[in-house]
Amino acid sequence: MNILRTNTILYCTRWADTVKFYREMIKLPVLLKKAWFVEFQLTDSSCLSVADAARTSIGSAGGDGITLSWQVENIDAVHDCMLADGIDVGPFTVTWGSRAFYLFDPEGNRIEIWSRP
Repeated sequence: MNILRTNTILYCTRWADTVKFYREMIKLPVLLKKAWFVEFQLTDSSCLSVADAARTSIGSAGGDGITLSWQVENIDAVHDCMLADGIDVGPFTVTWGSRAFYLFDPEGNRIEIWSRP
């Protein structure tokens, strides 16, 4: 198997708030927008989509058991920028030998931002 592209789809009951969070707070570029589905670009080959659970056959997990883990180059700059933008971020921790911090989207999905030392 040669996977060319990945897309994680979050089914959300708080769809509008979650879309706004990723678009305006996290500032992810929008690749596709429909009345009930928005796809954001993470990297050249990786996307994150937010679907309105009220309009799909799959319900929301309410954040249970989901962590979006994103490696960044400059974790201090990302942390500072998120704080300045009013995002509720947690303190730095050391996880698996890397520095990390955590935050949650409006649906309750955990986001791990991490960087190697």
